[in-house]
Order: sequence, then structure tokens, then C-alpha cells
Amino acid sequence: MLVFDKAQWLIASNAMASHGKVWFNRAMMATFPKSLLAPLALLFAVSACTSAPKVSAAGDEGWPSPIIDAHTHTGFPDKPEWAQSVPVTEERYFREMREAGVTGAVAHGFPDGSGYADYRSRNVVHCAGAGAKVDAARIEAGLKSRKYGCIKVYLGYEYQWAYDRHYEPVYRLAEKYGVPVVFHTGDTYLAKGKLKFADPLTIDEVAVDHPKVNFVIAHCGNPWILSAAEVAYKNANVYLECSAMLTGDLSKLPPEQVEEYLVKPLAWIFGYVDKPAKLMFGSDWPLTNMKSYVEAYKRAIPKEHWNAVFHDNAARLFKLD
Repeated sequence: MLVFDKAQWLIASNAMASHGKVWFNRAMMATFPKSLLAPLALLFAVSACTSAPKVSAAGDEGWPSPIIDAHTHTGFPDKPEWAQSVPVTEERYFREMREAGVTGAVAHGFPDGSGYADYRSRNVVHCAGAGAKVDAARIEAGLKSRKYGCIKVYLGYEYQWAYDRHYEPVYRLAEKYGVPVVFHTGDTYLAKGKLKFADPLTIDEVAVDHPKVNFVIAHCGNPWILSAAEVAYKNANVYLECSAMLTGDLSKLPPEQVEEYLVKPLAWIFGYVDKPAKLMFGSDWPLTNMKSYVEAYKRAIPKEHWNAVFHDNAARLFKLD
């Protein structure tokens, strides 16, 4: 029986293409260490004959748990968002929550302090946005008053590494007040974002240096999901939410597109981290329709772990009901 360790699987997996597209040729295969050829071959076999786990469809009447959306925004410009073409309003926000069975949420503020709306009475916690130059006084005042329950760092939008010394005040405040730090990682909404700063692998250094702080990798680092999964697997204080891996109303997209670019990658991430407590549900509303994202997320997660992924993990980390 062949036995492979996590390092072998990760290296071999990185040789696989993103979303199942092969990007190396036979000549490149010849350069691979022999120790990796067996796990690589087995990965090909598995990817060719398996898909995401089969679970009940969303809306299963036997599932009583409420849902927490760990990634939303409450800046309401009262105009359509390009991805959904729906009005970005308070009414729309809470309507989509109701339709999706979402009873609590995490709202992510922007680095300048904008995007805040006080919905604590409606079970919505707000993350203070941190810019390249951290406004520590504003953030601490908000943490003291419980206006904020977490801190958001916008890697890629800010041209600084997660381990940049300018972010040290964020990590000190997070430890002092016992709140998590959420990192934007992966693809950026704006073309002016610089992707090298948004690589989720950089979170490993921060997690090691700040073991008393909990960190969340937003978007599961997409498209660098292998790195994000490994960082969460390795570090006890790192968690994941896979919001906005596709945007818009997923019910209007071809089913095969949803399966290939959300359900299969999410199922792989869940299996790799090998601990249901590591993953949370997140949509990134208004970029993504909440209900259709819940439905797709459920297809990737075994039903016995729905309560943990859709509610319990976020409730514990963000201190929500």
C-alpha cells in the first residue's frame, strides 16, 4: 500500500492545473522527483473519476440550522452592483438574508472607515477596515465600544505584505481585544490591485509570529486555493471562507460552470484541511447572490458538517448568535 505525506500531496497537487486543466507536458514530467510521481499519478486518476460529494439540495427541510454569512458589505450606494445588477440597499441586504436563511452576518468595512452600518441588534458584526497606514486610534475606539468585532486587511488593494511592520498595530489590537483578523486574498475586484501582495501563502508567516490571534483567509485565496488550504491546515489559528469564487446569481449560470469553479474546488479544500472547524460560509454580498451561493456551497460539503460550516464556526470565531 502506498502512503504519502501531506507535503508530497501538496507538491503533486500544485502540478495539477487550476480547476482540472493540465499545464505541464511530458518533458516537464521527466524533471519531477521520483517520490512525487506516484502521488501525481494517483491524483490524475482521482480527478478523472470523482467529483464533489453528493449531498441533499439546498433547502432540505430536515436541516434546521440557521446560517451565518461571514463575508458581506453594508456600504449602500443605492445603485446596482455590476455583478448582480440589483440595487445595493439595506432593504435588499436583509431580504437576501431572509431568502437564504441567513440569520447573522459579518460586514466588512473599508480602510477609510466607510461602509459601516450599526446592525448589531440584527446579529451583524462589523470588521474595521485597516489601510496601509493603520488608524489604530479609530480601530481601538471601535473595538472598545464594540462597534467593531473584527479587523479587515485588504491585501492586494494595499501594496503591503501581510507581514509588513505597518500592520503590527492591527495584530496587537486583535490580540488585546480577542477579535479575528480577516485578510482579502486572491483575485482583486479592481485592476489596480497588485496580486503578489494578495498571495495567501504570506499569511503563514503572520500566523506563526502571532499565535494568539485568529486569522481568516477570505475567498480561500482563489485562485491560489492550494496555498490557502495548506496554510489553514498547518496553522491552528487560521480559518477559511470561500466567498465570491463565482459572482452574480449562480442560479443563472450554467450548472457545469458552478460545479467546476466552485463546488469541486470547495470540496477539495474541505477535504484537504481535514477539519470541519476550519471552514465557514461566506458570499461577499452584493457581489454574489446569497441564496444561490448557499445552494452551491451545500453541494460541496457533506451534510453532517453543514451546521459547523454554515453556522457554528463563524458563531464561535466572530461571537455571533
